[in-house]
Amino acid sequence: MVENSTKNKPTKLPNSRFQSIKGFYDILPEHTPLWFRLEDTARRVLTQYGYKNIRMPLVEPTDLFVRSVGEHTDIVEKEMYAWEDALNGDKLALRPEGTAGCVRAVVENSLTYNGPVRLWYSGAMFRHENVQKGRQRQFHQIGVEAFGYDSPQVDAEQIVLLARLWRELGIQDVALQINSIGDAHERAEYRNVLIAYFEQHADLLDEDAKRRLHTNPLRILDTKNPHMQEMCEAAPKLIDCLGAETRAHFEGLCKLLDAAGVAYQVNARLVRGLDYYNRTVFEWVTTKLGAQGTIAGGGRYDTLVERLGGDATPACGFGIGLERVFLLMQEYGITADDAPDVYLVNVGEQAEQAAFSIAEQLRNANIQVLLHAGGGSFKSQMKKADRSQAKFALILGDDEVASNQVTLKPMLATVKGEQQQLSIEAAIAYLTASKD
Repeated sequence: MVENSTKNKPTKLPNSRFQSIKGFYDILPEHTPLWFRLEDTARRVLTQYGYKNIRMPLVEPTDLFVRSVGEHTDIVEKEMYAWEDALNGDKLALRPEGTAGCVRAVVENSLTYNGPVRLWYSGAMFRHENVQKGRQRQFHQIGVEAFGYDSPQVDAEQIVLLARLWRELGIQDVALQINSIGDAHERAEYRNVLIAYFEQHADLLDEDAKRRLHTNPLRILDTKNPHMQEMCEAAPKLIDCLGAETRAHFEGLCKLLDAAGVAYQVNARLVRGLDYYNRTVFEWVTTKLGAQGTIAGGGRYDTLVERLGGDATPACGFGIGLERVFLLMQEYGITADDAPDVYLVNVGEQAEQAAFSIAEQLRNANIQVLLHAGGGSFKSQMKKADRSQAKFALILGDDEVASNQVTLKPMLATVKGEQQQLSIEAAIAYLTASKD
């Protein structure tokens, strides 16, 4: 009897490899150094301005976003990942933006009990959008929120903070657009004026505009439909409906930006896509990313804290689209790397044993070390050292172990010096000095 040789082999299923979900992408090691540069720079700038980090859950009650973002917004109507929890019937959603969750945390934990607070957060957000360059279904934001400040100073501070961040990152040619959308009663008056205007031009409205006409007419102004641009440009301006107090707030913001030397354009059509905004709204935009030109945006939302169960608390904030900023950094040729200081080559049984402890000695001296593992010839290890982009190869063979020395070889054209043989203590001193 001949035994079937395939009897105990696992069956390979066709198409058994998994792929990421459309719009949900991996950030690979080749890109993470630039991500670190972006995130570390943002963290440093935010700390300069006194903002404190807060971390909220990815999942929140669905109604939190319905009540804050707005029932008739694209996010709630078409884009939100929401479901009913099979275990207890709770209606939950993956957060589509960060402000609502931050307000919930501020109210729940009484964070403004002792006075105003400045907060920032970062992480993934989720929207079921059409996927394109700079627009994904899982994307990442840094959000900044200030609670308890009603002065335009904080509006200006956040805009100037972003201007500083662009400079620190090396990003140029981003333009600031600002507007005031007034308070609720002023927007209600303007809403009636706007509906009447659009009804007079009903033949020019596309299906999306017709759907929004009586639910969210301000969003029609932000249309990307080229056939509606001229009609929207000629629409009545919200700024003409502002009262004296609201107008003074906006003029105060403009004066502060002028004093700070931050250039801006007043865009009367800028309204932002979320219902909670009032008074100041702003966006930083670029022409280098196609249709997804907004890299940061925000404004004031003075009624949201009270709407979500807290005391009346003025507030202002913004969000940065990190994928878009990352793409923009690439457009400008901004780079970063995480290459090691040293690639530790080790050939021979004694060298392999000694290399492990020597690598730890180097790391104790704050030297970044990539230790070769798995054996191999000297030539193959040196090729890997070269590919690692390490500044130095630290070469250890059995002869070096016997003499208590190592060979240090510069690997980059930018690194000065010649190959030399040193004690491990002298090598550590040399490598430490080369980092200064």
